[in-house]
Amino acid sequence: MHSVAEALRAALPPHTVATDAETLERLSHDDAEWAEFGLPAAVVFASRIDDVVATVRIAAAHGVAIVPRGAGTGLSGGANATSGCLVLSLERMTRIVEVDAAERYAVVEAGVLNDDLRRHVAAHGLWYPPDPASQAISTIGGNVATNAGGICCVKYGVTRDYVIGMTVVLADGSIAKLGRTTAKGVTGYDLTGLFVGSEGTLGIIVDVTVKLRPLGGREERAVVGYFRTLTDAGRAVAAVSEAGIVPSALELIDRTCLHAVAQWQGWDLPEDANALLLAKVDEPGARGEELAAAIEAHFRTEGGDRVERAVEPADIDRLFAARRLAYPALERLGPVLTEDVCVPRGAVPEMLARIEAAAADAGVVIANIAHAGDGNLHPLIIAPEGDDDAKSRAKAAFDRIVDDCRALGGTVTGEHGVGLLKLGGAAAELSPVVRGLHRSIKHALDPAGMLNPGKAFPNGD
Repeated sequence: MHSVAEALRAALPPHTVATDAETLERLSHDDAEWAEFGLPAAVVFASRIDDVVATVRIAAAHGVAIVPRGAGTGLSGGANATSGCLVLSLERMTRIVEVDAAERYAVVEAGVLNDDLRRHVAAHGLWYPPDPASQAISTIGGNVATNAGGICCVKYGVTRDYVIGMTVVLADGSIAKLGRTTAKGVTGYDLTGLFVGSEGTLGIIVDVTVKLRPLGGREERAVVGYFRTLTDAGRAVAAVSEAGIVPSALELIDRTCLHAVAQWQGWDLPEDANALLLAKVDEPGARGEELAAAIEAHFRTEGGDRVERAVEPADIDRLFAARRLAYPALERLGPVLTEDVCVPRGAVPEMLARIEAAAADAGVVIANIAHAGDGNLHPLIIAPEGDDDAKSRAKAAFDRIVDDCRALGGTVTGEHGVGLLKLGGAAAELSPVVRGLHRSIKHALDPAGMLNPGKAFPNGD
């Protein structure tokens, strides 16, 4: 492996290649608890596309695998290193190359943080909607690699809905410019769409072209409902969906999460309920008031003990900050195994009941947060550090939740990606024919299997 590092250092600018133990360890895995990882031979910090091309060509010549990496905020093991691989970090590629306000698109390098893009285009009167909870620290390249979602995606869609082009370095070091900047375009296969959600297994995404929306024209109102049980909250979610209401956000937080956030931040959050639903509408004027009133009525009908309105921006932001802080707050209590299942909206009450049953039967603590409006649930399974028995029971609960999700017509990952943790669930969800299609596409674009091997889809039957 010394020859690989030497070849990289000879070809790349100074301070681009790292082989020290601290850096290798730090960049060997993402935030997924209990996903396996190995120690890479070297880490390359690319600053430009030429660095990526040179790294890919040298790795291919030496028969060494490459694991692409953004900020490492993933929760499925998708950025975990294999032993002796090269980790290719894109975190230094942070240029916002272009913003075209008239055509409403931006071209950004893969290492640009989601929040930085949103702030930058806001100065042009534009808005980039996808807003994962990690938006302050996750990169656009990583968001594209996993097709990340977020709080407002129930109404405005996920990352895939905004990516219209990209530049990709392929496994042979060639550069492919995909997609378009026009409002419409159907020339050829949708190769841009193919790479969204591919988790670095088909090519290295170095820049992305995203479409934008006008920033103005929205007027936010929030409805907050407190429920005695998770299933009551789930029924309220189903009722809102059945009524044809599409809120701009509909989030669930359970008592465990609320308690953790309140303790951590010193906030006076309500803790007298077992579930909290946060709904937001952003239609202006009378229509927004009508939708907020309808949601409030559904919350009350389905068992909301206390239903309140929030109209002041500071109050709305604080409530939704509690939702975004739930995961890091729980991490302070011990290792968290994060689920990411998505079920039909009408199945949310049943899925929440099954999660509670899985927790009780396994004897583990499962906290719940959810993008409830689109059926994307995030059960958070907590096991004490060093307790192998609890870890085993947590893994059993994790697998049971995946099985229950599929039984209810759901999918095993809504936005975090398959990575390593969901390979078994993906094998059960995808038919043999579809798995064969995956293998054929992978072989066509990466015949040597050098790009993020073993991730994203089951390689064998």
